[in-house]
Amino acid sequence: MTSNDRSASDQPASTRIVAGDPQNPKRHRGRKIALATALVLLIGGGAAVASTLSRGPEAAPVAAADGSPAAELKLGYFGNITHGPALVGVNQGFIAKELGQTKLTTQVFNAGPAAIEALNAGAIDATYIGPNPAINSFVKSKGESISIIAGAASGGAQLVVKPGINSAADLKGKTLASPQLGGTQDVALRAWLGHQGFKTSTDGGGDVAINPTENAQTLKLFQDGKLDGAWLPEPWASRLVLQAGAKVLVDEKDLWDGSLSGKPGEFPTTVLIVNRKFAAEHPATVQALLKGHVESVDWLNKAAPAEKATVLNAALKAAAGSALAADVIDRSLKNIVFTVDPLAGTYKKLLQDGVDAGTTKQADISGIFDLTALNTVTGQKVSAQGLGKD
Repeated sequence: MTSNDRSASDQPASTRIVAGDPQNPKRHRGRKIALATALVLLIGGGAAVASTLSRGPEAAPVAAADGSPAAELKLGYFGNITHGPALVGVNQGFIAKELGQTKLTTQVFNAGPAAIEALNAGAIDATYIGPNPAINSFVKSKGESISIIAGAASGGAQLVVKPGINSAADLKGKTLASPQLGGTQDVALRAWLGHQGFKTSTDGGGDVAINPTENAQTLKLFQDGKLDGAWLPEPWASRLVLQAGAKVLVDEKDLWDGSLSGKPGEFPTTVLIVNRKFAAEHPATVQALLKGHVESVDWLNKAAPAEKATVLNAALKAAAGSALAADVIDRSLKNIVFTVDPLAGTYKKLLQDGVDAGTTKQADISGIFDLTALNTVTGQKVSAQGLGKD
């Protein structure tokens, strides 16, 4: 992989918050310790996160809950094409423009659980994220931590494998990767394998070993023959296909028939969430963020393909120091639908998938959505499907 191939996950850890386990998949003992620790954070109480990721002494004091705009909005997102609204909204200035006098600062993550830890600790106020870490945070906090305030992207996730793997049966005894334990693609992979009759465990054991790994490291490990496949979001699925010789075994859109989302082939890949306390204190700032977000999604859906690719690549370069190859970004965009609808009808299934995967607990997720500000901004009615305000 050359320097021109690098994306956000390739950058030094000192420049961003990241997550994942880049160890060799064969080093089981180290992986088991790391994954066990990660699982404690995922399904344990929130106290561990609060005690290890508290606000530093230089952090701004919490503002009074008077409804005034915040002095600063700290926003998280990933260097993935599935986070296109964030990439465009930040790079094109849509979000900063709507925030006005509120300062916008951003932080790039590799996967959802790390972003959730940062949000729960107060290091960020809102973030673009996959639905499963959002659900897990809501469940752990008994509804106190986050609200999903909009959708961002549907689709753009695939299980890509070595050419010699032609069916689910061929995966027995193989090693696969996902971006991070408990992340949306990790849960999707574990749930799908379970439906194929395979047992997996969060410590990497079972019929198929799953090794949560940073996306950039997954690409290298696959190129080196140390992984048999991975369930990844775009552009990483496309990078493994086009740059490492992988092939698609499962396109996740084929697993969603539209009975839950109302839109065949669509499922939530990225949503926008906000810390509930921040939202209560600064509703005007949340509405401004949503205005910039809606503007970004509208731009993505109206822009010509070439312009869209150019702007997204410029945004990736600004965030990560390099852009994607033209064929990678083109393939990625063909697999994604940008939408402000979080597809709320899918969330009970997403919760059950997390329960089956062992990364979350069974719970009532009523109240996880607050789409009132979104519907005010758009003048339309996106439904929470009985799981919150709309």
